[in-house]
Amino acid sequence: MSTVNPVKSEGPTPREITTEPRFSDRIFRGIVSSGGMISLLVLGLISLFLFYNGLNVFRSEGLSFVTSFEWIAESIENGTEASYGIGAMLYGTLVIGFIGLFFGFPLAVGAALFLSYYAPEWLKKPMVLVVDVMAAIPSIVFGLWGFYVLMPHAEEWAKLINKYFGFIPIFSMPGDFYSRSPFIAGLVLAVMIIPIITSISREVFAQTPLDRIQAAYALGATRWSMIRSVVIPYGKGGVIGGAMLGLGRAIGETVAVYTVLNLVYDIRPEVLLSAGGSVASLIVNKFGEATEPELKALMAAGFVLFMVTLAVNFVANAIINKTVRQG
Repeated sequence: MSTVNPVKSEGPTPREITTEPRFSDRIFRGIVSSGGMISLLVLGLISLFLFYNGLNVFRSEGLSFVTSFEWIAESIENGTEASYGIGAMLYGTLVIGFIGLFFGFPLAVGAALFLSYYAPEWLKKPMVLVVDVMAAIPSIVFGLWGFYVLMPHAEEWAKLINKYFGFIPIFSMPGDFYSRSPFIAGLVLAVMIIPIITSISREVFAQTPLDRIQAAYALGATRWSMIRSVVIPYGKGGVIGGAMLGLGRAIGETVAVYTVLNLVYDIRPEVLLSAGGSVASLIVNKFGEATEPELKALMAAGFVLFMVTLAVNFVANAIINKTVRQG
């Protein structure tokens, strides 16, 4: 009795697994890395340029440059010595920025949630297009709109706030001076940063895992309960990052704030009063007629504003990292 040996079939050739990136991946990574390094290099050169030109002002004024409230240009005819201080302007920059964030952040997050989970498709697409277009509108347009359209209405709102909340120091008024106030400037900035925060928040909400959303619905959650328990906790880090980016835009805004704000070199706690300022509006106000020493002082002010914006971004990064770890 003979036996037949089975023929051994050869299996497929094992696929070689390697961690070495492909040539196209290396090219793409090199382009992206080069773009990032060039951006950092440009920002570093800008900061060095501002610091170098404002170094003499930092040496002569010292700490009083960021704490004093006087901005006096040198005049040979009158015999006055130069004295530069941006303390009041720094205070006004932060106040106006936080007013804009106070009014703009809730509206932006609400708009992002509406576009992501409530708006029908026939309404969602045109609204997304409108939001994206608003983010690209030049600031001078917002400034003119705020001066001619928003300001008359905002003055009436400020009078109502003073009438019912005047016992609070920040809403008290020493007189009937409501136009071109930090309150109005903050409202204009709120309108400007709403598209930025809305776009970022909408993209973050869209990244929420679908299985978590379906699990919430399977447990009997309503749409708002699902948003509150799943979407917001998942995307809060990105939303906070978008809010900080909006705050950075508000702090560095120039023309729009200059159009609707009355520059006063003093710290006034009343946000409804027609008196305030910001570092960016100070620069645009003085730049055209500045002498060479004053121009260097303006560059020093620009460097301080650059560092404040950089500090805001660092704080935003720390908050995002903390919230992501907690999530």
